[in-house]
Amino acid sequence: MILMLSKRLAVAMVLVIGATACTPTAGDGPTVVTAFYALEYAADRVAGDSHAIKTLTTPGQEAHDIELTPKQVASLATADLVVYLKGFQPAVDAAIEESGARNVLDVSEAARLLTAEEGRSDGHDHGELDPHFWLDPIRLADVADAISGSLADQGGDRAALQSNAQALRTDLDGIDRAYRQGLATCERRQFITTHEAFGYLAHAYDLHEIGITGISPNEEPSPARIAEIDKQARQYGITTIFYEPLGSDALARSIANDLGLVASVLDPAEGIGERSAGKDYPSIMRANLESLRSANGCS
Repeated sequence: MILMLSKRLAVAMVLVIGATACTPTAGDGPTVVTAFYALEYAADRVAGDSHAIKTLTTPGQEAHDIELTPKQVASLATADLVVYLKGFQPAVDAAIEESGARNVLDVSEAARLLTAEEGRSDGHDHGELDPHFWLDPIRLADVADAISGSLADQGGDRAALQSNAQALRTDLDGIDRAYRQGLATCERRQFITTHEAFGYLAHAYDLHEIGITGISPNEEPSPARIAEIDKQARQYGITTIFYEPLGSDALARSIANDLGLVASVLDPAEGIGERSAGKDYPSIMRANLESLRSANGCS
């Protein structure tokens, strides 16, 4: 019995030490834990050198279905601020509740989430909210303002944080202008994607996304849906099937081959990996703009 208790105690001590090893300590300075890349980018730009920014979605990892380690869950309890989008990543929602994290910012309100049917032209009834707000740069700027306010409320330098948020907004305004100008005159407004991640981009710039599958990247299209894609591709003179760099290109290439179309990358900027269209959010957005201009015959 004594030996068994000793073994259990040793295991418990290892777990505690492991959790503590990755948890921010007072000596590390203020820490912000973000749920995925777009929030990490915004928080990093807003905080500057004042906070250490950590993210729960590692580079190259698909953001929707992440699984968190005990160390990551433990890090939430001692973070000065946790920034996430409620309902987007169930594992993150559960971890925040489990960890007892006190300083938490859900960016849903600042992002002004839309239903998934807005910006689509597929005729489907999508009732759920679309989480991919950051593909509209102005919404990302609004979220950055919310992060700035939360950090200031936690004792940060409000003037410096606001200045950083304004600098980011200026950069994002520039991306917005480039999209408005670059997509103003195009041969077609429709574009086809394997996964409905670009509704906010479509909504902002008068485009229409036709998704082979819905909001979840794990859905499988039915034969009827693929037949509908064929019909719409011919109807609108679409030249390209877009797929995401962090996912498989098999579906896009298969459909493109069957229809005599091109398969190309459109990056939802959910994370940065070796196959990403750019090294950061701005470069990904610029690459996406050029891809859309080429596919849609924009002048």
